[in-house]
Amino acid sequence: MNSSERHITIWDNCLQIIEQIVEPQQFKTWFRPIRPVSFEDSKLTVEVPTIFFQEYLESAFLDVLRMTLRRVIGEDARLGYKVRPVQNQPAMKLAGQRVAVPVNPQVTISTQVSANPSPFIYPGLHKVQIDPRLNPAYCFANLVQGECNKMGVTAGENIADAPGKTVFNPLFIFGGPGLGKTHLAQAIGIAIKEKFPEQVVLYVTGNEFKTTYMHAVSVLNKLTDFMAYYMKLDVLIVDDIQDLMGPGCQNAFFNIFNYLHQTGKQLIFTSDRPPVELQNFEERLLSRFKWGLSVQLTQPDYKTRQRMLRSRAEREGVDLPADVLDFLASRVRSNFRELEGALISLIAHASVERDKSMLELAGSITENLVGEEKVDLNIDKIQKSVCEYFNISREELLSKSRKRQIVQARQIAMFLSRNLISNCSLATIGQEIGGKDHATVLHACTTVSDLMATDRVFKKYVTDIETMLVPSSS
Repeated sequence: MNSSERHITIWDNCLQIIEQIVEPQQFKTWFRPIRPVSFEDSKLTVEVPTIFFQEYLESAFLDVLRMTLRRVIGEDARLGYKVRPVQNQPAMKLAGQRVAVPVNPQVTISTQVSANPSPFIYPGLHKVQIDPRLNPAYCFANLVQGECNKMGVTAGENIADAPGKTVFNPLFIFGGPGLGKTHLAQAIGIAIKEKFPEQVVLYVTGNEFKTTYMHAVSVLNKLTDFMAYYMKLDVLIVDDIQDLMGPGCQNAFFNIFNYLHQTGKQLIFTSDRPPVELQNFEERLLSRFKWGLSVQLTQPDYKTRQRMLRSRAEREGVDLPADVLDFLASRVRSNFRELEGALISLIAHASVERDKSMLELAGSITENLVGEEKVDLNIDKIQKSVCEYFNISREELLSKSRKRQIVQARQIAMFLSRNLISNCSLATIGQEIGGKDHATVLHACTTVSDLMATDRVFKKYVTDIETMLVPSSS
């Protein structure tokens, strides 16, 4: 064997081994572009396309390379790198345009950002400035905190103070539609950018990640650029991560996750279900989702719905009567999105239909909005459900007994009557439930709301009975 060609033979032997170890797409992307340069004193020097390429090889395949070189060369094997000169590289085609690669691969550049910024960037850049794609309205100042999201908000504020350095990495936020997952995730990103302007933050949906990955592989054949772009981030926020389907896409995301997590970068994900319920996901990804903190957002309680309505009305510059806000909060219970939609619809209708009272408009709007939740409810049915749940008689419920169970059952009946029955006055509720006055009913509703916020067992009592009465709201 000619000594001048020994490095080529050694690397060919290495490739034969590596090809049997790594996945085909990984081999094609990360090992085929490598060129052997020289071999001297047990040191094989190879040429790689970019500095990023070298960094990724060492972070993702160091064990594979070490083991392979020792098998081919011996225990003293060493590996050296040489970055391919820029002038020897073809211009890269990005977004339909030919772009010259910068002469200095370490330079920081600023890119022109469109409404849908391209997820591709030159590999080898030390730092990149991109549009984080965050909506300023989704800040912490506009996020109403309650028992439904308290844990998530607290974790988010801690992350914003020290991104990537808390135990909440990754932060996995899950819950049903309209409960504020996107708002919370973006609020964290906004707060990080405010406190650490140099941090590279990106918000992207799971479907967008999947689409751009497929584009990189099948259309532009620029998977390296795709990976380089994401691995240069300091904070990655992926919304609706349940849409991240497909083995190739998940494999790319797995490598990005590992690289960012190992280098102390912050990862934030949202999903409509907890990690354990994600379907068609690789087990290695699911296990990583559980590394940090998984936090569930639940349906907002009555007081939180009130605060949300009041906050949004103030942002819109509208002063709505308290009874109207209370009515909306009692009728629209499922999530923040529907509640906000009802408020905006009310404001719009009120500006046109000036002959109708605000309360009358609120009634017609909520009837259309939550019509599927309409049930022929009355105070008598609520009383019967409460009595059945606590296994007490109607006479005991309406009595003057001060036994704790009876008092709580009576207060829950008043609370549910106020929340579930439209246009039912406090006086009417009090009269039907033990002949109490409106002040007693108001006190009962406040007590129940406070207990639901502090006592999980008590909260379950209320939600269980509400589910019995209005199954679709559960």
